[in-house]
Amino acid sequence: MKKTISLLIMLSSVVIAFGQVSKTKETYEQIWLGYFNQTRLSDKWGFWVDTHLRTKDDFTDSLSQFIIRPGITYYLADKTKLTLGYAYVNHFPADSHPETSQPEHRIWQQLQWHNNYERIKLMQWVRLEERYRRKIKDADELADGYNFNFRARFNIMMQVALGKKKFEKGSLAWVVNDELMVNFGDQIVYNYFDQNRFFTGFHYYVTKHNFLQFGYMNVFQQLSSGNKYRVLHAARVFFIQNLDLRKKHG
Repeated sequence: MKKTISLLIMLSSVVIAFGQVSKTKETYEQIWLGYFNQTRLSDKWGFWVDTHLRTKDDFTDSLSQFIIRPGITYYLADKTKLTLGYAYVNHFPADSHPETSQPEHRIWQQLQWHNNYERIKLMQWVRLEERYRRKIKDADELADGYNFNFRARFNIMMQVALGKKKFEKGSLAWVVNDELMVNFGDQIVYNYFDQNRFFTGFHYYVTKHNFLQFGYMNVFQQLSSGNKYRVLHAARVFFIQNLDLRKKHG
């Protein structure tokens, strides 16, 4: 019995030690800058474009990612719309390959809807991405071909008006936002969960339809190996512009 107990204790210690050794976490501090534009051209059609620039670490040390993402939007209703688009992403430098920038191409489809109340605005979207990431040969050379996977994203954002002004020029709103991303496809083995992005901050309304978003974001991401995780603490600053170019009647 003593030998059995000793063996169980030893095995438990090994399992605990293995778990501690096998899981690693990287922590970074970044700045995320972004511009979003949704322009309505007619009752049924419009376009979307957003672009981003993100730093690597210590808030201002190097760059980690550049994104430009245009799309064509079809309005199912005033507050419900479908978008089909393309995104170009440059990861520089790529993970574990400090001398190589990795390009990525994405096709994306999105359903977005809004619910507005007197002092609260809700925005949600469901997005599907087809991701083609260039293969890397070594530290300073790209290989032929692409790695491929699907990624599904669900995003929800709530605004709460602060003060007497409600979503008007010069007003301020408190914002809380969460986005969950899940990977799937033949090449996904260990990280079906991709990442979660939680943001809280404020919207300052430059006009009734355009506002500056600023605040803190926490990103928790599982990397492709499955036992490595990344935690980002980011200062996020976005400018969101909504234009309506339809001819006004009356």
